[in-house]
Formats: sequence, structure tokens, C-alpha cells
Amino acid sequence: MRKIFVLEDLDCVNCANKMENAIKKIEGVEFASVSFITQRLTLEADEKKFDEIIKKVVKTCKHIEPDCKVIL
Repeated sequence: MRKIFVLEDLDCVNCANKMENAIKKIEGVEFASVSFITQRLTLEADEKKFDEIIKKVVKTCKHIEPDCKVIL
């Protein structure tokens, strides 16, 4: 399953790159792309575990950029 999420308050390109790399390491994630320019997260992950995975993604993003919000 592939979904696109809006990111609010993503402040720098470096943080976007760190988020993308960290998200790609989450078990069940097949593809991840974080765009600083469009403020979007594209996520492809195992459909059966998607809810569990997105919770980990949100936690990962908050850890890297505390002010950033993933709009679900």
C-alpha cells in the first residue's frame, strides 16, 4: 500500500534526509521518500501492518524533528 502524507513544520533539508533514511529502516517499509520542497512523505509499506508501521514512522519523525507533524 502506498500513501502520501503532508508534513507540517519540516524545517530543513538535512532533517528530511535523516527522516527518510530512518523510515526506510523500519521493518515492513518497502519505500519511503521525504520531500522538503513539497513537505510530503510518500510511504509504501505492508498493507496488513500499515497502522503499526505509520505509528513508528510518526514517532521516528518526532524524534528527528520535534516540531514536525505528520498529517494522517
